[in-house]
Amino acid sequence: MAMKLVLAVVQDDDSGELIERLVKNKYSATKLASTGGFLKEGNTTLMVGVDAEKVKDVIDIIKEVCRSRKQTFTTPIPPTGSASVFIPYPIDVMVGGATIFVLDVDHFEKV
Repeated sequence: MAMKLVLAVVQDDDSGELIERLVKNKYSATKLASTGGFLKEGNTTLMVGVDAEKVKDVIDIIKEVCRSRKQTFTTPIPPTGSASVFIPYPIDVMVGGATIFVLDVDHFEKV
């Protein structure tokens, strides 16, 4: 039977509920702490090993829990040309959702 590894990078705020839903549906996951490059905020990377025919179910669960949403941040750096006077201003950014990778697994053992 073909195995797949689903890697899902999700926002920390969504990780608790996502892990609960995966476990409730009998999927085990390994949780790794990670940091996003753009906003420098905490993320969670989940590794879920599943049979190939279960990949769609796992992705559907991820999509149900990890929805994109708008969040307001204050600019962390001064705008170009105004280094001497910096007045932070709010910007709206879409956060949440998930980045999902599905990889083939050549070999799997659980000992």
